[in-house]
Amino acid sequence: MGSQASKTTIAPLLSVRNGAKALDFYKAAFGAAELFRTEAPDGSVVAQLVVESSEFWLADESPAHQNFSPDTLGGSTVRMIVVAADPDEAFARAITAGGKVIMPVADQRYGWRVGRLVDPFGHHWEIGKPLK
Repeated sequence: MGSQASKTTIAPLLSVRNGAKALDFYKAAFGAAELFRTEAPDGSVVAQLVVESSEFWLADESPAHQNFSPDTLGGSTVRMIVVAADPDEAFARAITAGGKVIMPVADQRYGWRVGRLVDPFGHHWEIGKPLK
């Protein structure tokens, strides 16, 4: 990597239908803030978001660029993992914003307190933390 980069990062890009509405959901559900946003004349968006120090991107699906939403694929190819100090609160906030419960937050036998939801755009999120 070049000398300009101070560290290597990897951030997912979530393809969605109705990117502007997705931005509103991620802000309400996870407290995301926009770091970057561009909007095409047709209203489609590409945006970089941050939740605390964790970054991710979202973009309206673009089959011409091989970017397909879960709606088009019939499911998602990625699951987002959020480690939160208070997974119950974080999960409840995402559900209140419009997420649907897949698995409620509970202590798991493998040492995590975690729950799973699907957002209105078809992406699955696991929200949890390791148990002490």
